[in-house]
Amino acid sequence: MTEVFVIRNQLGHYWGKGKAWVDGAQPRLVLRTKHRDEAVNTLFELSSKDFELRGDVLPAELTERGEPIIEPSQNPLPQDPQAELIDETMVDTADGGPAIGANAPDSNNTTEAEDTP
Repeated sequence: MTEVFVIRNQLGHYWGKGKAWVDGAQPRLVLRTKHRDEAVNTLFELSSKDFELRGDVLPAELTERGEPIIEPSQNPLPQDPQAELIDETMVDTADGGPAIGANAPDSNNTTEAEDTP
């Protein structure tokens, strides 16, 4: 087996190939690097964008299939704020309510009735 390096945060989530945190239940989605310094550089870049991040670079062995042998996180992944916004918008329109911005006045559209006294 070959050794690689993975990045894990304080919640036990792993940095994924899709540039997002994954829980490790599917090891093929976890980013792995051959060299420790590559993983350290990636962790440094991540922590410069998120000052609350407490990450660690861990060595991991690979299976015969090339997937890292890791322990999946017991903590659920946080929801993506954009996904939550989209979900809320879909709920509003599904209930027959207005979509976001549907009743907002358009300052560029004026009618003649507004211009005349």
